[in-house]
Amino acid sequence: MLEIDGSTLEGGGQILRTAVALSVILKKPCRIFNIRQGRKKPGLAAQHLLGIRALSQFCNGSLQGDDLGSEQIQFHPGSDYRKHISINIPTAGSISLVLQTLIPPALFAHSTDPQKNPVKISFNGGATDTFFSPTIDYFQYVFLKLLEKMGGKVKINILKRGYYPEGGAKLEIEIFPSQLKQINLTKRESFKKISVISGASELLKNKKVAERQIAGLREIFGKLKLPIEEKVEYYQTQCPGSQICLIADFENTVMGIDNLGKLGKRAEDVGKEAALELLKEQKSEACLDKRLADQILPYLALIPKKSQITVSEITNHCKTNIWVIEKFIEGKFETKGNLIRWTPAG
Repeated sequence: MLEIDGSTLEGGGQILRTAVALSVILKKPCRIFNIRQGRKKPGLAAQHLLGIRALSQFCNGSLQGDDLGSEQIQFHPGSDYRKHISINIPTAGSISLVLQTLIPPALFAHSTDPQKNPVKISFNGGATDTFFSPTIDYFQYVFLKLLEKMGGKVKINILKRGYYPEGGAKLEIEIFPSQLKQINLTKRESFKKISVISGASELLKNKKVAERQIAGLREIFGKLKLPIEEKVEYYQTQCPGSQICLIADFENTVMGIDNLGKLGKRAEDVGKEAALELLKEQKSEACLDKRLADQILPYLALIPKKSQITVSEITNHCKTNIWVIEKFIEGKFETKGNLIRWTPAG
């Protein structure tokens, strides 16, 4: 059984998500201890708990220590993979973080299925857009776009948005069994356009929050004369909230930034912050933004061929995921400047 110290480096939930996902794919039992020691409230939060329980349900595995606040679990993956999972999230737990746990095993578990029938996941409750996690727009239009470039196919149908603190989202996800291919992303090539999705609860429509977020963005982008496509959306939600997502399309890759509105913060400032952050990412001349880098690493390592990517910044989050992956998979990540290279063993 692999022993994984959850306090290593960044010490957050990514260690848990990556470890249990790889455990299922590689059929390696693991014990994870000191879970989320790098956080103010260590141990399993609701979204982590629901994610690992759903994963255990997916593969008919055995799970011990799965209690709210638990700082240690033991996980024995099964091999009887289901084709449908229903997940009820009574809080505003992040749906995108739960998906980080479930997508890798669902992609690989049925990869030899000649029919390629998708694994279907239904979410009832939870948040599509909440703090300390990717918004569902970033997840769909940045992360999944890169995964698609590698041969992965995932469809997201958002039936209802959910914001912090009440959640209440409803989503249907289809994950198609896939054979992933290596990537060599070191040059992003020519810039094409920036797509902007600015959304908010119907409860904030009279205040024109979504439009004002775009107005803040225009204050930054106005003089640059960039090709920009804007989309304003309002949703029926259980509580007020707003989000903005910026997607920069290049010939060879996609980069993105998102930001959330919160009480006491001007909607214009939400847009400004996102615009400034995207410009910072673009100046790096890398192919991947810093948040996408650590999310894509497990997929690189699961392909038995060399792959390499350039990233705007090799964060502590990224270094932590490298550490976890190398515990499960024989091979080596090398970092030099803003380049990350994966070389499988043998």
